[in-house]
Amino acid sequence: MPLRGWHLPLLSDPCFSDLLPLLQRALLLQAPERLLNSITARPPLAPEALIAYRDPQQPLGLVLSQRINRSGSCWQLLQLRSSGASLAAGEAGRMAIEAALVREAIQRGRSAASWIATSSSNDDERLALLRQQGFQPLRRETLWRWEPDPCSSNRAVPRDLQLRPLNRRTAGAMWQLEQATLPAQLRQLLDRRIDDLLDQSEQPSWMLFDATRQQAVAGARRLRPGLRGLPEVELSVHPGWQHLLGEPLQQLLERCAGTAEQLLVRSDVLDQDRSHWLQSLGMAPEGEEVVMARSVWRRHAPQPSQQMAQRLEAVLGRLQPGQRPIPTPLGR
Repeated sequence: MPLRGWHLPLLSDPCFSDLLPLLQRALLLQAPERLLNSITARPPLAPEALIAYRDPQQPLGLVLSQRINRSGSCWQLLQLRSSGASLAAGEAGRMAIEAALVREAIQRGRSAASWIATSSSNDDERLALLRQQGFQPLRRETLWRWEPDPCSSNRAVPRDLQLRPLNRRTAGAMWQLEQATLPAQLRQLLDRRIDDLLDQSEQPSWMLFDATRQQAVAGARRLRPGLRGLPEVELSVHPGWQHLLGEPLQQLLERCAGTAEQLLVRSDVLDQDRSHWLQSLGMAPEGEEVVMARSVWRRHAPQPSQQMAQRLEAVLGRLQPGQRPIPTPLGR
């Protein structure tokens, strides 16, 4: 069932402790969220939470989900947790509880045409659960922990390129760059628009812009903060500009780092050249994540107006000359 205020004191299990501030915020923003959604398309204020329990005093699990674009066509599973009480049902029971939470979250996302979920590549149980619910792996990313050198000097940028910050005026160029670098199926399921890109970004975010071709050829985008506690940077390089690996991209990352002492840099596992270059900068792999996605197909009941039109067509068809009458049910 949806999370209510009286559930919070019951979430005393250590597995929920780091989520409590986010859950409190989600509860406070439930009413404004519904009101604003009925007025205009806008970035989500807070995630939606569902809780499973055997009795009201014993929560068994919790799932957090959130739409990741303004149109609401794509949603994301943010967190899926099981309490210690669920272990009493055994491993199969815990998996059944988590599967039920995922199914209920998807069922409640009426406007969603696709869902996104991420999992550690080492979490075989979570990956198996997501596959059972129809999710398919689309991308593997390595998280690199980086400690930028605050004393590094400005590095050279090729003369034909410009360093530009991400803002509303330049967001279209960054959006086109990401469309060129994402896998086709993932790009279609994310259904990300320019406003969605801005909603999911933080400052400082920068790009290398080719003024001659009027396009961004590389970008380092700060992602909205998650639960890791460190800023995350998504590094994108146009497929035809891999030769920028070196000082130009290092300058881009240093601008994006700002005053942060540590960052996490996301990179596609399949890009071996980039992985070797990031390692040469002193970055250490923090782990790998699998980006998984699924489409949602819903059967739509015929509209009453369509049913009435079909009935009228059947009646009028009998009155046309030269037509043999065909028995057609007009009602129950």
